[in-house]
Amino acid sequence: MSAADRFADALYGAGWSTVKRLPEPAAVRLGRTIADVTWKQRGKGVQRLEANYARVLPGAGPERLRELSRAGMRSYLRYWMECFRLPAWSRERVKSGFDPKDLHFLTDGLAAGKGVILALPHMANYDLAGAWVTTKLETPFTTVAQRLKPETLYDRFVAYREGLGMEVLPHSGGSAFGTLARRLRDGGLVCLVADRDLSASGVEVDFFGERTRMPAGPALLAQQTGALLLPVTLWYDDSPVMQGRVHPPIDVPASGARAEKTSVMTQALADAFAGGIADHPEDWHMLQRLWLADLDPAKGPS
Repeated sequence: MSAADRFADALYGAGWSTVKRLPEPAAVRLGRTIADVTWKQRGKGVQRLEANYARVLPGAGPERLRELSRAGMRSYLRYWMECFRLPAWSRERVKSGFDPKDLHFLTDGLAAGKGVILALPHMANYDLAGAWVTTKLETPFTTVAQRLKPETLYDRFVAYREGLGMEVLPHSGGSAFGTLARRLRDGGLVCLVADRDLSASGVEVDFFGERTRMPAGPALLAQQTGALLLPVTLWYDDSPVMQGRVHPPIDVPASGARAEKTSVMTQALADAFAGGIADHPEDWHMLQRLWLADLDPAKGPS
């Protein structure tokens, strides 16, 4: 393990061991302080966040984008402070920590027994939403995690999420899709973060007026298993309670080849994500390149 990997692992380990012991107001203040210091340093992550927000709000000037990126970093650090503290939260704190709207789409889908896929963008705290599902709804689910380096850091994240009641599969390895399909055919719940393609073989979609790729997995799983595909968006307000919305189901088109159906469904998913992000851009934590024009300038608009 390299020195950088050891440092990263130790940093996250310290976060989970130290921050979770802090009183909640102290953790909130610490997160905001770290966010503001990071924002003032104007590193690559902050600059990328602003560039991505410029796609979401094309009419925003530099001052508005700076304000938004500061709010975005505060939201991002709130996510991390909550993650570090979640294992120490009581069941009642978890149950009271999330208030999703239109939950009936999920509960009715689960009651139908055909399986449900929840697809989310990188908004607010999807780990808290997952803990709420396993605690408040008493419903286990399966998800997929990107393999991180060092391996010990990946193991920390898997152990953390399994401790919240999730079944976690590695993104790589090729067996995840089959396991997810089996869970859905058994009437289970699958939750996937799906606004950024990690395989470079995703589906091209229009997203805030430009092309990007999003994972084909949610649409393919819905087609192959008959499970319900539900977009979910999350956001913070000024309270300690995270907000969210379960969007109406994305139907499988009645006709067309599999690739055509997948394209239509993934575009519908992107549109649902875009609506939630446009309403709460500061809670979209996308600090990486996303659009094809940024990944490969030759694929940008002419």
